[in-house]
Amino acid sequence: MFFIMCMFMLGLVLGVIAVASNPSPYFGALGLVVVAGMACGILVGHGAPFLSLVLFLIYLGGMLVVFAYSAALAAEAHPEGLGSRPVALRAGGYILAVMSGAGILWGGWYRGFWFTADELVEFSIFRGDMAGAALIYSVGGLMLMIGVWVLLLTLFVVLEVCRGWSCGALRAV
Repeated sequence: MFFIMCMFMLGLVLGVIAVASNPSPYFGALGLVVVAGMACGILVGHGAPFLSLVLFLIYLGGMLVVFAYSAALAAEAHPEGLGSRPVALRAGGYILAVMSGAGILWGGWYRGFWFTADELVEFSIFRGDMAGAALIYSVGGLMLMIGVWVLLLTLFVVLEVCRGWSCGALRAV
């Protein structure tokens, strides 16, 4: 289990590096799919399968529609791939930053922190992830509304940024 969790974390870090170093929306969306999948694997490994399913369905079902739309608006004739020289240099810089940060923080990590959501409660009738999701709707209603508003604002910002100087999808080719 330790090896699988380390592989999920490595995939998560490499996916984040792929998103951060790539200027093309096509490969950025691919990196986001990898990041969402690896994060869901980490959540399942820690005992939160319901939360993992919700993250996977909502994130990939909703937010990738926005990225597909913005990628269609910002269509490039020759997008830079993950192997092109500027992207590889940026990714190498990010990998060096992650490695140096890991070297600095290496002594404080050990397996004692890796608990699952249900490991610390012996006789509970609630699962840790389902009780947390229920609290979002009962106690955290205000934060849920703020989150919805931020996602809507993000949608409009992404669409406006991808539109550029011309009229978006209606521009003359």
